[in-house]
Amino acid sequence: MAKATARHILVDTEDRCQSIKDEILGGADFADLAKEHSSCPSGQRGGELGEFGPGMMVKEFDEVVFSADIGAVQGPVKTQFGYHLLEVTSRTD
Repeated sequence: MAKATARHILVDTEDRCQSIKDEILGGADFADLAKEHSSCPSGQRGGELGEFGPGMMVKEFDEVVFSADIGAVQGPVKTQFGYHLLEVTSRTD
């Protein structure tokens, strides 16, 4: 069964999400921005979500995590919780 590890930043608007992504693409540290901006409790761990398999996260999340390039920041991704930036840190098939 496929497994992945990922980290994310959750915010309430698409504009805010895009702004944070721009900071990361400009060289800012993902974990530091997660601690500063993410409304998810994982933000205090730099956005780390640990290891999970398909179906353990919401559908929109799974679609990105199990298809995106490892190490590339993805998003904004809209879910019922808000807007996410996602970075897959590892994946096995």
